[in-house]
Amino acid sequence: MPIKVLAPEVISKIAAGEVIERPASVVKELVENSLDAGATQIAIEAQGGGVELIKVSDNGAGIPAAEVELAFHRYATSKIGNLDDLQRISSLGFRGEALPSIAAVAEVEISTQASSESVGSYLHLRKGEVVRKESHARPMGTTVTVHRLFRYFPARLKFLKSVSTENSHIAHLVSQYALAFPEVKFSLVFDKRPSLRTMGNGDLREVVGEIYGAELAQRMLKVEQKDGLAKVSGLISPPSLARSNRNYLSFFVNRRWVRSPLLTRATEEAFHGLLMDGQHPIAVINISLPVQELDVNVHPAKAQIKFCQEQTIFANVKKAIEEALARTSIASSKTVPFSVNLEHWEKPRMVMDNEPVFMVAQLPTMELPVLRVLGQLANTYIIAEGPDGLYLIDQHAAHERILYDRISAQWVQKEVEAQGLLQPITIELSPREEETLKTSQELLAQFGFAIEPFGNRSYLIRTIPAQVARANPDGIGIEIITMLLDDLASKDSLTPWEEKIIQSLACHGAIRAGQQLSHEEMRELIKQLEQTKQPRACPHGRPTMIHLSAHQLEREFGRIG
Repeated sequence: MPIKVLAPEVISKIAAGEVIERPASVVKELVENSLDAGATQIAIEAQGGGVELIKVSDNGAGIPAAEVELAFHRYATSKIGNLDDLQRISSLGFRGEALPSIAAVAEVEISTQASSESVGSYLHLRKGEVVRKESHARPMGTTVTVHRLFRYFPARLKFLKSVSTENSHIAHLVSQYALAFPEVKFSLVFDKRPSLRTMGNGDLREVVGEIYGAELAQRMLKVEQKDGLAKVSGLISPPSLARSNRNYLSFFVNRRWVRSPLLTRATEEAFHGLLMDGQHPIAVINISLPVQELDVNVHPAKAQIKFCQEQTIFANVKKAIEEALARTSIASSKTVPFSVNLEHWEKPRMVMDNEPVFMVAQLPTMELPVLRVLGQLANTYIIAEGPDGLYLIDQHAAHERILYDRISAQWVQKEVEAQGLLQPITIELSPREEETLKTSQELLAQFGFAIEPFGNRSYLIRTIPAQVARANPDGIGIEIITMLLDDLASKDSLTPWEEKIIQSLACHGAIRAGQQLSHEEMRELIKQLEQTKQPRACPHGRPTMIHLSAHQLEREFGRIG
């Protein structure tokens, strides 16, 4: 095929494909334009997951009538004027501007009035071309309405997910900008249903309360530190409020929402030793620094940045969070009493275990030998004696395996037992969590959860899976439901949802490391572990135990050569 210059409509769609990945991408670009225009009120509306309609209205500066049509030309922008400006971008907009890209893949209407003019302007575009233009009266500000997204780009349309999934992406995005700009009043509506509303009074803690719930917001710790290069501010959770994924890590650089492995690592290293494996903190962190100290033009959607002094920024963020944690008495994770479900068990047959020491990674399927409980180490590991040496058993991983096998067996038989609660649990969900619940509510019901609406973004949980309730009667609450929704919202699309639910229930319903057990409770736990299909590994593949053979002990103590 000969080399040739592509047609303008092909070029525009390629450019649009770099910036507009899904409906949330459109919302991002329009919200950033509103913020750059100085808006103090931004209203977002979406229908059909954002495919049918996206509407963003603001009270910002507006666009002068003479510039409205120009705003939809490729490479037209008000954010930079020359090459030097690329090195000191302070606005949220710019990496080529997005209005032309949006217009290339959808039908767009814009209504705007600048503060310097007495009448507003209206433009209607189809396939990037103006089909209607007129003047009309309206308050100062701008409203952009996007109809039938990807109508002219069907290849992208077929890769979109369900309405609830696309709504969850939009909700997450709007939540991030509400956290970055607590002085701006945001409202979000899905299919005429209110999802999020912030007050715009500048109180970050109040915005966190609107998104994640008032109880969580009250327990967050303030972060504030400034040195010669940067200022680090925001809120972090105490270790007792950890989550099972990184969806609650929000980073803003000069109030630009970014994904940054550097900032993620700095935050998690500050929490080193305070969280269990697989747990992550909640954080809302803003780094303010001179614009010449970063490059915001390294990603088509402006989602990534590059720091000039990475190590200094890393150290500053880590230190700021460590100081916030040090100023507060570290609350230990809430422990709950472990109540085993005493059932009649057959005595396991004796199987001698002669495998080499520390070869648990092979995860053999043989049964465990009969073990005699000796005690508990660090309120985390059960010490037991077997026919051929010593066993150290991770109590959380062991209990997780027990619950996983039981719930799995019930699921296969389509007989997951539910247990009613004497007092329903009231839970307040974030906009993203609510959209996840809508997607998975029917499946959750099959696992024993009866969940019903109870006001704006509030729900009542009336029944829960009986196996988890009996194993850990005081451990089922708001936290486990939140973590379950987090797991369902994760990007691991290769794992079936029912498998995610079983793993999550087993993990979050199991006893925790650091929880003291009685001798009888330890014996019962070992007894139940012996009956599982794979007693040597938890559902995630992590070993439940380490075996020190008698031969290894003798060698370590010099009894044999």
